[in-house]
Amino acid sequence: MFIVHVFVKVKADQIEAFKQASLENARNSIQEPGVARFDVVQQQDDPTQFVLVEVYRTLADSAKHKDTAHYAAWRDAVADMMAEPRYSIKYDNIFPDENGWDSAR
Repeated sequence: MFIVHVFVKVKADQIEAFKQASLENARNSIQEPGVARFDVVQQQDDPTQFVLVEVYRTLADSAKHKDTAHYAAWRDAVADMMAEPRYSIKYDNIFPDENGWDSAR
């Protein structure tokens, strides 16, 4: 698994619009065969802070996601909603393994 956390700070007056655009993107993204999970989370004590938690089956699936129409629509729709440029951190999955459990057991 290949995991990406995308950190986004949204303008206060754009929170609801960002949420709607991101939910539409997430609903479409989770339909991609290479996407195992796609979460949109909002920080409790600062509602302008969001994290997209994207879990791909492979690194190549992450690249395929960026070629989809729904990703392009999201990217373009939210560009002016951000208070600062978004950034991402990439992770390798350690646990659970690809079968959903610790196969060393």
